[in-house]
Amino acid sequence: MSTEPSAAPGAPSARPARRPAAVLAYVVAALALALLLGTAGPAGAADDKPGQRIAEGLRKSPVYVDPSYRQAFPADQQRRLAKKIKASGIPVRVVVVPFISGDAWGGEPDKMVDVVRDRLGESKQREAVYMTLSKSEGFLNGYEFPRDGKHQAFWGVAAVGHQEDMDGKSLYAKFSRALEIVKSGNGDKQYEQATKDLDRSGTPSADEDGAEDADGSSPLLLAALIVPALAVLVVAVLVYRARRSRTSTRAPFTSPRSVFATARKAGVRDLRKRAQRELLTYNEELLAHEPGDSAADGEEAADTDLLQLSLDAYAAAGTVLDNARDIPDLAGVLALLHEGRDALRRSASTGSARSTAALPLCFFHPLHGPAAERVRWRPLGRRESLDVAACGDCAAAVAGRRAPEVLTQAHEDRRIPYFEVPPEHSLWAATGYGSLTEDTLTERVLRGDFTRTR
Repeated sequence: MSTEPSAAPGAPSARPARRPAAVLAYVVAALALALLLGTAGPAGAADDKPGQRIAEGLRKSPVYVDPSYRQAFPADQQRRLAKKIKASGIPVRVVVVPFISGDAWGGEPDKMVDVVRDRLGESKQREAVYMTLSKSEGFLNGYEFPRDGKHQAFWGVAAVGHQEDMDGKSLYAKFSRALEIVKSGNGDKQYEQATKDLDRSGTPSADEDGAEDADGSSPLLLAALIVPALAVLVVAVLVYRARRSRTSTRAPFTSPRSVFATARKAGVRDLRKRAQRELLTYNEELLAHEPGDSAADGEEAADTDLLQLSLDAYAAAGTVLDNARDIPDLAGVLALLHEGRDALRRSASTGSARSTAALPLCFFHPLHGPAAERVRWRPLGRRESLDVAACGDCAAAVAGRRAPEVLTQAHEDRRIPYFEVPPEHSLWAATGYGSLTEDTLTERVLRGDFTRTR
């Protein structure tokens, strides 16, 4: 997830002045970043800022890429694709944004397209072709207006995901191929060619449910497939709403425990997606945050410091996510977001609670979630002991003289506990995800420690 950190990696550790005006300017910058992210609004919300941001981007270029995809789709490739689109003479718009359940368009690409077209003021009869990512990874979606247009974009763009030579190719290569098919105007034929080896009786993909019957399949067959799927969808929505209602009274700035519960068994790819979603969620929390009322100058200064930390944590988490290459790095993203959320909680509180910092994530395995207490722990084979933060399970293991579950990392062709990696090679080993240092993880990342230890 691409963000603009408040200090470039490797820069001196001087921090901005703690003045309300400086923080206000930072808040404005954070708001701008939030608009660029453009996907974190709740489903069904009236907030159309993400759609407006995409529309503004498309007025400048026919290719809009969300910051979370800028590494996968670099700026130079965006410009090259934009030139191809302009040379084609076809009003093609490419929108590359993530689709997440609960975002501004309910995770539905077609709804995003409708919102963006509305923000652009395009009539239903105005010719346009939109290309987006699909909800199914590796595939693309095409939308043509008017619906019965001459470019056959719906099936033509979908064909790219089924073409063997496109497997594993870059986003630039896939969208370029989709543009070629749209230019040829024979998308239906290309889709049939790309899928000729598929079993025609198989179920359509999630993005093709409800689409026109391109190969003449029986409507009864489609109904038999779609109706059960809709029933499952309705149940899923009801369960989701019920869970939302049960959890609505929780503190707003605590790291969702469900993230940690599922992340423990996730691979790098899945955990990266979870970290991206958490960064988007935290962005929303920043926008919704209202600092506590401060009567005294000292409390106002404390609010300013905490707000600055929460904003810095957002930038630091984005920096680590951009460069994360393994699970310990992605766990670091969650640790930074936990740190930022705690700063938000404290700035919204009053009295003695303001200065009470939460414990960091579990030292032994940060994907266990926030620590419950601090414990004295002596590593096997060593005389000295450490004071570390531990979750309930790990604290019980230490108290019972049992080995707690630990996060491992590959180092010199073998897997070892992450904290046994030489600290000069790992920020996480040097800090224990916040257990072993007085300064914050956010400060360490923004002054360049994460980059220097890689």
